[in-house]
Amino acid sequence: MKKITVIVPCYNEEEALHYYYQEMARVMTLMNTYDFELLFINDGSRDQTLDMIKELANNDKRIKYISFSRNFGKEAAMYAGFENSTGDYVCLMDADLQDPPKLLPEMVKAIEEEGYDSAATRRVTRKGEPPIRSFFARMFYKIMNKISDTELMDGARDYRLMTRQFVNSLLDMKEYNRFSKGLFGWVGYKTKWIEFENVERVAGETKWSFWKLLVYAVDGAVAFSTAPLAIASVLGMLMLLVSFIFIVFIIIRTLIFGDPVSGWPSLVCIITLIGGIQIFCVGILGEYLSKVYLETKRRPIYIVKDTNID
Repeated sequence: MKKITVIVPCYNEEEALHYYYQEMARVMTLMNTYDFELLFINDGSRDQTLDMIKELANNDKRIKYISFSRNFGKEAAMYAGFENSTGDYVCLMDADLQDPPKLLPEMVKAIEEEGYDSAATRRVTRKGEPPIRSFFARMFYKIMNKISDTELMDGARDYRLMTRQFVNSLLDMKEYNRFSKGLFGWVGYKTKWIEFENVERVAGETKWSFWKLLVYAVDGAVAFSTAPLAIASVLGMLMLLVSFIFIVFIIIRTLIFGDPVSGWPSLVCIITLIGGIQIFCVGILGEYLSKVYLETKRRPIYIVKDTNID
């Protein structure tokens, strides 16, 4: 009997856990020809999430958990799940039921009967999501696919089922700054995309604010593309060219019309523009240097405080 490990990252999910377990239990009963392991990763939750996971584990021996010493982020939680998974297949799934467990049989079929190495999901609509957030999300995917060699699917969720070989390839990458949406595409393999309508959270509130998503997008751009560095170089050359043209224009105007003292507001604007571009380019360089700095420290991706895994 093949084994499926389902990794469930949790951060303040006490309101959703009960609903998730009920739905997942129904799916596991339906798929009774497989052995299941539910691996909950408590990412430093501040509510009763860990207590609820322990209660579920006491009643169901298929449930394992790892609790971090603090909040390390979803990327660290996913990596911890990959490292501690024991299944022939490994599934990554959120606890808020925005990743419908009912799709799992179809995902298994894609791997076992259709020859895929992973089955991933993507939302075909963003119903219920703020329009401005949807707009920036779509723009992010368009830009990333233009500046990066790694293909990112628009609307892709982290919800996917992977073979053991696929997971081992992800574990071979030990980098501290992780962007799994890019890593999934970078390792290659054959992936089937399963589309579904957007599902709202069953309970609780999203932990992803607009600012957190923006920072995550910047991390992704830095992790999988050097295009921002090239853009900074091009901007520098363009400003150099514009400055040279202005110098020639001023010299010619002075020779023909004299040199009346005027134009200081435009001069201030130009200086401010150039200064802003310089700071912007230094900021891009700083992002790359900060990632190198964090990687060289070789700190652990996560720290385990409590677990029921032997």
